[in-house]
Amino acid sequence: MLVIVRHADTDWTVSGQHTGRTDVPLNAAGRARALTLREPLAQWTFAAVWSSPLSRATETAALAGFAPVELDDLLEWNYGDFDGLTREQIRERRPDWDLWRDGCPGGEQAADVARRADALLAALPPAGDVLVFSHGHMLRVLTARWLGLAAVDGALFPLTPGAIGTLDHEQGRRVLRSWM
Repeated sequence: MLVIVRHADTDWTVSGQHTGRTDVPLNAAGRARALTLREPLAQWTFAAVWSSPLSRATETAALAGFAPVELDDLLEWNYGDFDGLTREQIRERRPDWDLWRDGCPGGEQAADVARRADALLAALPPAGDVLVFSHGHMLRVLTARWLGLAAVDGALFPLTPGAIGTLDHEQGRRVLRSWM
């Protein structure tokens, strides 16, 4: 099983700013939310715990009671020129912009994020559950790739800050077990 956790709130998640590679820390509400993850995550024993190296992910992991291995492949989608901008600000420049279809100038396209997700899936240990702390769009692409879908299908899997998802196997298939 792959247990995924989106980092808890930052000031930028609250304001709706695209937070790619800018290292924005958790805010007070985010730190409180991260502490509430301890109990639900305590039901598993993990063979590995991984995190994006950005502080909002590593701090969520630490407050939830884990000391993860940091992996660059778990970094958020690189929003390039759009990092720090809200959807509305981006659409002032490009009214028909869609992240999933268009990607970001100076940043990544969906296929770039999919390559990182595929590398993570290929690196999973052969046995045992894995816990991953990362970012909203990265985890949405990771979920799509787990399910054998195209990266753009990650648009179907929104995750709120501090959310937990479980990706599992059932009758030889990869499935989405839960989405909280």
